[in-house]
Amino acid sequence: MPVKMYEVSPRVFASMQTLDITSLASYPEAEIRPVLPSLVRMSLLSPLDNTTASMESRKHILAVLIGIEVVNSIVSYLQVNYHELENELKKELQTRQKSVYFEGQQHEYGLQSGIALGFERADVARKVRVVLSEIFNLQQQVQEQKPAAHSEILDDGIYLEEVVDILCIALAELPSLLNILELTDALVHVPNGHRIICALVANFPDCYRDVVSHVIANCDEEGTDGKHRLALLMGLSEMNPSQALANRSMCVEMLKVPSFMLKLTLKHPEDLIAFLTGLLLGNDQNLRSWFAVYIRSSQKRKGDALNLVRVELLQKVIQTTSRAAELRDFNLQGAVLLRLYCALRGIGGLKFNDDEINALSQLVTSCPQATPSGVRFVTLALCMLIACPSLVSTIPLENKAVEWLQWLIREDAFFCKRSGTSTSLGEMLLLLAIHFHSNQITAISEMVCSTLAMKIPIRPNSTNRIKQLFTQDLFTEQVVALHAVRVPVTPSLNGTIPGYLPVHCIHQLLKSRTFLKHKVPIKSWIFKQICSSVRPVHPVMPALVEVFVNTLIIPNPTGKVNIDHMHRPFTEAEILHVFRTSKLTFFAEELPPMAESEELAQIEVSCPLTAQLLMIYYLMLYEDTRLMNLSALGGRKQKEYSNNFLGGLPLKYLLQRAHHYHHDYLSLFHPLLRLIISNYPHLSMVDDWLEEHNLAEGKPTPEVVVSRRELKPEQLDQALAAIQTKPHLAIRAFKQLLQLPPESLAQYGQQLVRHMPMVFEKSVPRYIKDLYTDLWLRLNAVLPTTLWIMSLRAITQTSEGINRRTFANESLLEPMEVLSCPRHVFCSPYLLMILLRILKGSLAASKTYLNVHMQQKQVLDKNGLVQTDADREELKTTLIASQESAAVHILLEVLEYMASKAGDRVSHLELREIQGIIGTYVHQAFISEPSLAKLVHFQTYPKSVIPMIVASVPSMHICIDFVHEFLNVTEMDKQIFTIELTSHLVLNYSIPKSLGVSKFCLNVIQTTLSLLTASTKCKFLRNVLPAMVRFVETFPILADDCVNILMTTGRSLHSQSSLGVTTMQMPLTESAKLTSYRDAQRHIMMIEDAFKALVTAVMQKSELY
Repeated sequence: MPVKMYEVSPRVFASMQTLDITSLASYPEAEIRPVLPSLVRMSLLSPLDNTTASMESRKHILAVLIGIEVVNSIVSYLQVNYHELENELKKELQTRQKSVYFEGQQHEYGLQSGIALGFERADVARKVRVVLSEIFNLQQQVQEQKPAAHSEILDDGIYLEEVVDILCIALAELPSLLNILELTDALVHVPNGHRIICALVANFPDCYRDVVSHVIANCDEEGTDGKHRLALLMGLSEMNPSQALANRSMCVEMLKVPSFMLKLTLKHPEDLIAFLTGLLLGNDQNLRSWFAVYIRSSQKRKGDALNLVRVELLQKVIQTTSRAAELRDFNLQGAVLLRLYCALRGIGGLKFNDDEINALSQLVTSCPQATPSGVRFVTLALCMLIACPSLVSTIPLENKAVEWLQWLIREDAFFCKRSGTSTSLGEMLLLLAIHFHSNQITAISEMVCSTLAMKIPIRPNSTNRIKQLFTQDLFTEQVVALHAVRVPVTPSLNGTIPGYLPVHCIHQLLKSRTFLKHKVPIKSWIFKQICSSVRPVHPVMPALVEVFVNTLIIPNPTGKVNIDHMHRPFTEAEILHVFRTSKLTFFAEELPPMAESEELAQIEVSCPLTAQLLMIYYLMLYEDTRLMNLSALGGRKQKEYSNNFLGGLPLKYLLQRAHHYHHDYLSLFHPLLRLIISNYPHLSMVDDWLEEHNLAEGKPTPEVVVSRRELKPEQLDQALAAIQTKPHLAIRAFKQLLQLPPESLAQYGQQLVRHMPMVFEKSVPRYIKDLYTDLWLRLNAVLPTTLWIMSLRAITQTSEGINRRTFANESLLEPMEVLSCPRHVFCSPYLLMILLRILKGSLAASKTYLNVHMQQKQVLDKNGLVQTDADREELKTTLIASQESAAVHILLEVLEYMASKAGDRVSHLELREIQGIIGTYVHQAFISEPSLAKLVHFQTYPKSVIPMIVASVPSMHICIDFVHEFLNVTEMDKQIFTIELTSHLVLNYSIPKSLGVSKFCLNVIQTTLSLLTASTKCKFLRNVLPAMVRFVETFPILADDCVNILMTTGRSLHSQSSLGVTTMQMPLTESAKLTSYRDAQRHIMMIEDAFKALVTAVMQKSELY
């Protein structure tokens, strides 16, 4: 039966929203028919406000309604007693809930002839009751998830107008029983439900958004009612087109009804591409996944919405391609389309049809103008060829792609010059060819994904065709290598430059050994790129240097390479070219003259700090790799950089600058620090790091007024020459120098060091010495090795001696020669502090040198393999231990000398200061190498130093663990030394373990005294008596043992002297008897004194009682 109901037009709904009665009056009667119920109700009900405007509005509404015949029937619906009807309906609902098989109350109203016929004959109240009863039936069926039964009233279109009129009035009069959202859920299951709901919403326009959001939230396109809900949503959207975009936003927020969302978008085709791009390439991962799932499922179901979108997009591609010459923004539009289709293919899994493939192939192979946007378009097109293999699936398409790629290769130089970008197509083509040659599909995938700015899968088997085009038709391996070297370096290369650059190509070619295979030199290109680098350093540059070093030293793992065609390392002249602007490059020995070529002289260094750090990283890595692979070199001679050359470069200063700009050199600082710590430990000592930290945090005192004028070298010489007579000149000069940065201070280094002995004379004020020490530490932070050699030359006041005090390997100082200085050096606390800093560095450098020496002078067996020699390793360990122990012994002898000369108060104060300096050094030595403590004490040292060392070296407590082992030695002097040392240790560390060691010492004393001759016994007793007193003073529980030893020894001496015999019962001569008696008496008196000391020190201590 034809539907006798008019659709709600957009202008009628708009007028209802704003209650524009004037506009409604101008529309034809048929157009305003759906909204008559709300108009009639508004005109008849008394308003809440009785203002003039309200009365005028009612008059206008009545004027519209006059003459419309159907208004009378609507008025009759308003005259029903809805209060009584509500009570009856509530009873009906209760009955429905009780009875499962309730069939309605038709017989009450005399509708035996059928609902439709009875509905036509019934009065107004019965009509309302029938309609509402049908609605309740429908709601119950929906609630019980039963298929909706046929309803003559709701399904036949002839009654739709009356049903809408009744429902509109009932919604307003019975709000407790009817709800528009519940009505929507029920009516959406009947064929004409969407028309009824649209009419209801038109009468209640304020419910529009609630109804739309409710339908979207509960819509399942694949469900049984999916088509009805989609029809309802489309009807609501056509009724109110101004809310189309808002409805689309609701679909996106709820991730619901993608078909409706796409159909709404198609009503605004100018927004289609931007909207789809936002869905697939936006930041919302859930939204992207939801839409991708819809695309995949819709392809299988052949959904009409997606097909309409594809047709629209295809038309846009064809229009854009055909009007390429006319469009000013063709590059931009084309790039957007390319990214969208890549996203549809890669993320959504869309399979292109033949029309789309041909159109996209035409778009991809376009030849745009040489502008930055043109470069961007061609770059995206190149990536799309790889990401969408269907674009080269046939021979014609493949030929078209080859012609376009050949055009790219020819036009690449033109693009580079005109584009104004930091990257070029040539570099990208080159890098793609390199990856295809090495079959690194993962790298190609990452490159394509980063260029397209989306994560899409690229399978290896799908790239076979494009791979064949690149490797066989366009870029052979030799062409790639030769072309890469001719690509100019990137000026001002830094980490902020996006895209794929020449450095990526060179890095990959070096890694795959392509340059070696085709004998293409690459050193010059890498050197130029290092000189053109600025901060922040590009992350590929450290990797490039590492690969370059590997190709220099490590043989090709895939086969033998002709040595004549190996890459050449950087020469000293090239390295010094990078450091030519550095004020901190000082060499201890003059370097041989090096001629700088004209080509080298023309290369400019863009950022000296970055280039110098990269060059230092190259040098450190080169030496480390060379030493680690000496056996793999197979006797092949490899270039070595001298220690004098390396020591003159400001390694430490550059490391500090890299640490200062840590974020700019993040990829370079950590590997560089690792290499310097492992190969140059003397440049990374803990003391130096702490000093640098303190100097960095130190601030000039506010009372210091420093001249702004630069200090001239002549003024500094004058101040240093008059340091004793006019110290204020030196103070002013030193304070001015302390304000300078390290690179400026370095130029005064030689002057300052030359006058070092004069500064540290006794007559010079201590404040000047403190300032000078600060200056020396600042110089040591940037020029350690060179400063050490200059300082030693100044201290010894001879240049010949220091030349002898070097290894055969140039400027590495021999640790023992460092300590062979005049005696007055050790007596000056400041000079001693400087000397010990140099000693620590030389010891650390010596260890590294010995390791390097063993690696360079390897022992090979008859098969040419490296033979491990345990004897050489043991000799190396012994030599290192000997150097460290000798240094400690020399310093302890210095303490003995100073103690013997300390007569006045000043000497005692100097001794205390030197004791603290030496004690700190010994403490650090023992902590870093505990076995050194055992070696030093086994070799013994002057007993007079023991109290000072025990007091000033906190780590001496470790000796308690092994000191008892020395008592097993048969040498009396070592036993005496051990007992003396133990007594001072237990006096300082009165711990339970010390008690056991003390008892052991007393047992040894008792045993030894019982075995010695009288003369030897007296000598032994004379040395151990003070120690016994200290044992008892620490542990009073040992007093009985000590008294017993004293009594026994005294009786033995007294008996022997009285009888005139030795311990071997041999008679003595008369003169010998007299001598023995006198000695015995003297030692007996010594024992008595010791006994008195015991009583005084222990028995009379009030703390014990």
